[in-house]
Amino acid sequence: MRTVISLILWVWACTIVIAQEKQYYKVVAEQGDGIFSLLRKQGLNPIKHYGEFIDLNSENIKDGSFLQIGVEYKVPITEDSFKKTGVLVQANNDIDKPIFDKELELMSLESERLKNAVYYLIVENETMGHNDFVRDVVQNLTTKLMVNGAKVYVMGDEVSKDSLSIWTERQRMGRYVEVINERYLQNNGKYQRVLFIRDNGAAENEDLDVAVYHYDKSEQGQRFAENIKNVFKKNSISNETYKDVNMIFEDQNSLYLAKNILPAISLLTLENASKESNDKIAVRPDKRKFAGWISNGIMNDYVDLEIEN
Repeated sequence: MRTVISLILWVWACTIVIAQEKQYYKVVAEQGDGIFSLLRKQGLNPIKHYGEFIDLNSENIKDGSFLQIGVEYKVPITEDSFKKTGVLVQANNDIDKPIFDKELELMSLESERLKNAVYYLIVENETMGHNDFVRDVVQNLTTKLMVNGAKVYVMGDEVSKDSLSIWTERQRMGRYVEVINERYLQNNGKYQRVLFIRDNGAAENEDLDVAVYHYDKSEQGQRFAENIKNVFKKNSISNETYKDVNMIFEDQNSLYLAKNILPAISLLTLENASKESNDKIAVRPDKRKFAGWISNGIMNDYVDLEIEN
């Protein structure tokens, strides 16, 4: 009997140790690292997690606050880490990874305006060319949302367009549905939106035409699209008054996503400006401003919904 009790206690102790072990991971302090800089490099708010870090590493901290170069330190695993709030999802496999790495030390939380918001950004390049403009816009947009408290999933452009048959394209869309719906349920009760960004061959050094579409059976998707579109209208380089034209999903991929995913979705397209585009909004190709316009529209939608509720 005594042996059985001892065995139970041993298993219980091991379980406690394993549970504790899962609450942190280890990193090695480098030249110039202090507690604040090390935590920032790991995507954590140093003010919020300073005390927890001290508790985990008290035996390896000199004079109460100094780290030792080459020594391993325990970093708490937290849901508010930028490694957890900015996630790159590859639709052709089951691997999720942090969007940012070295950039983390330059990021800090600006506000919690979007604390209960979750965004899914799908990036599609119709020409499959190398477009730094769209890539940088999405990176800037993602950063802006994250530092205001949102959780962001980014996906898209995993497969060469030349290798896509109709079937593999459907598989990719199906995978987006699976990924988004699974995470939607995990984040149940939060404000969640999908923004599909489609690059139709936009050139970085030319003015751009922007259009924002929605699914005609989704009031939330329409409001989301309208809030983004209104910001672009205010920042258009054209003097013309844009008609209030309802831009409705018509292409197969957008419709498939809208009909099968759980959160509301809007589609933003961008291409080189044309004098014949009467229903699209002409803007300058400024990466930071472009990302700012999208994020402002996104935040306006979130605020409008909070006020309404």
